[in-house]
Amino acid sequence: MSRILTEVLRAFSGITKCQQLKIHYMGCTRRYASSSAEKRTCLYDFHVKNGAKMVPFGGWEMPVMYAQQGVSASHLHVRSEVGLFDVSHMLQTKFTGKDSVAFIESLVVGDIAALKENQGTLSLLTDTTGGIIDDLIVSKTYQGYVYVVSNAGCAEKDLDHIKKNLAESQGKGMDVNMEVIDNGLLALQGPKMAKVLQTGLDFDLSTLPFMTNILATVFGVPECRVTRCGYTGEDGVEISVPADRAEELANALISSDAAKVCLAGLGARDSLRLEAGLCLYGNDIDEETTPVEASLLWTIGKRRRAEANFPGADIILKQIKNKPKSKRVGFLSTGAPARAGTLVYDETGDRVLGKLTSGCPSPSLSKNVSMGYIETPYAKVGTNVKFEVRKKLINATISKMPFLPANYFT
Repeated sequence: MSRILTEVLRAFSGITKCQQLKIHYMGCTRRYASSSAEKRTCLYDFHVKNGAKMVPFGGWEMPVMYAQQGVSASHLHVRSEVGLFDVSHMLQTKFTGKDSVAFIESLVVGDIAALKENQGTLSLLTDTTGGIIDDLIVSKTYQGYVYVVSNAGCAEKDLDHIKKNLAESQGKGMDVNMEVIDNGLLALQGPKMAKVLQTGLDFDLSTLPFMTNILATVFGVPECRVTRCGYTGEDGVEISVPADRAEELANALISSDAAKVCLAGLGARDSLRLEAGLCLYGNDIDEETTPVEASLLWTIGKRRRAEANFPGADIILKQIKNKPKSKRVGFLSTGAPARAGTLVYDETGDRVLGKLTSGCPSPSLSKNVSMGYIETPYAKVGTNVKFEVRKKLINATISKMPFLPANYFT
């Protein structure tokens, strides 16, 4: 087993809180029953046929890697070519009614009203203490509804939270309704994504910049929502596709003559997102961390700060003014890789400053990358620290994130 896969599996085994919840609401599970406690996406049989190693993740049986390509090779292929991920385990919902935007804004920190038609943004579902219930992509559509994609491991918790607030809002006369979308979700990621996808589209992909979406026919499959976004730092799309045609679309993509599309699993997804400086819910952010501590201040819209009407606003705005006690930062290190839970010491090794929440060897940099929380006075880029790995102190340095430049199509 490769060192990277070992570290990824260790990271998955340490996932806590909402990622351990059993999921009951996801769309594709209605078509595929599982004999185990884990659910199966509408592409489970497709993965097995293509030699996937399946592992439990967030209540689901998901591919961690494929027989024809290891984690490191798959990772590097996405960076240089294009890879296909199954993210159908994620929760897709839509909100309709004239008050749908106002309702969503009552739950999240983002300025959703300011989005243009077919534009989206990363936002955070917060609680009254300022903690992060989940991170999610919120998009407006020209069909007049709000489309939301959130984490699979938080689906049950998110839905309970949303339904409770929805009932209260409807009771006050708000015109808003929610529907869970019973679709598969495919992520096509990499610098040659556009070259592959354009051959099967009924529109010009160059007209779809980062964080915008469109309803389109993709390789003959109608009613697909294509959103230019992703979890790798590369140019990419996520395609919401009718579940009964998800395998047809997946086969069309991996059969492309425009570029070699490799299948990629959770292993490559985790190392890619870490190089891109992106959070994994349950590891890097959770209900015990605020957007300010998580270095996600940019998700809070200027208008929302002024109005101070999102959950936990009083605590979050106070942290913005006074600075939090600790904050999320990135680290580079050499030697033995450090993973979640590793203690971070000052340069002398005498004082604990914080701990890591994610870490793995970086296939792109040939160094170890990690992120975690450290006391704010020590959080400056370039600060030397030490990690305690296998009862030994090793050298590390606080680094800017992302560790690699993002290649989003803007």
